[in-house]
Amino acid sequence: MTMAKTNIESIAEILSVRHNLTKKESTEIIVLIFDIIAKSLEEGEPADIRKFGRFYVKDRPARMGVNPKTMERIEIPERKTLAFQPSSTLKNRIK
Repeated sequence: MTMAKTNIESIAEILSVRHNLTKKESTEIIVLIFDIIAKSLEEGEPADIRKFGRFYVKDRPARMGVNPKTMERIEIPERKTLAFQPSSTLKNRIK
């Protein structure tokens, strides 16, 4: 099945058709799944989804940068960022 665009609504439509659910029920399930993943990431825990990939929080260290307008050197503080590592199964599907 080709999807014109992948978003919660289009995924919910497919889920509702395949599993005889209402679109509202399907949307609630999808939102719940994303909320569980987000909560895990907020707590610093990775979210491993078999045959898809791994979402995780990565620490970016502080570093020096340059303000392009003033050419002044500035320190960019450390921060957390999200990262995704696709599974080998997913990588093989998109070759």
